[in-house]
Amino acid sequence: MQLKAVNILEINASARKTGSITRELAGDTVAALSDRHGRVNIKRCDLADGFPLVGADWIEANFTPEEERSAAHDNTLAFSDMLVDELIEADVIVIGAPIYNFSIPASLKAWIDMIARARKTFRYTKNGPVGLLSDKTAYVLVASGGVTVGSAADFATPYLRHALSFVGITDVEVIAAQGANDESMDNARAKIADLIHLTAEVA
Repeated sequence: MQLKAVNILEINASARKTGSITRELAGDTVAALSDRHGRVNIKRCDLADGFPLVGADWIEANFTPEEERSAAHDNTLAFSDMLVDELIEADVIVIGAPIYNFSIPASLKAWIDMIARARKTFRYTKNGPVGLLSDKTAYVLVASGGVTVGSAADFATPYLRHALSFVGITDVEVIAAQGANDESMDNARAKIADLIHLTAEVA
């Protein structure tokens, strides 16, 4: 019996197109997943190419009930809808996220703003919001030169864990290249190999 292909969504938030540690580690992660699973479909989202921000028109369109939206509303939300569809279709999400000024790059925050959509990726209940995206795994590749990942000054990884959990993605593995040197890269690659090997064994 032929196994179903694994859908991988790779998101890179580094502003650098070349020489980026998180891009390199994200690529390593996707390659390892491809080796382990054999059949994969890879969708890539490069946030360094420019990314729209939530504005007044977007908010108006998003908060207008779907059955009442105009063609202009639909057009305003079209890019966000595409991003949501990519996320829904993904089995595995790989995020390259350098730490900039103690937190994530602004482009990655903009991506989160675009995919955190009521009735699409989460819903409100009497007990609070509930994420709608389940049975997904996220690998977050983090590089930091000065901020210690997991310290009180690290606002990036707790935020990403919370934001992903908010839409239902609770299986999140953070892999850090602390210090951004050869040793940290080797350690990160070893962790990638270990984690994906364990995932393959469970599957």
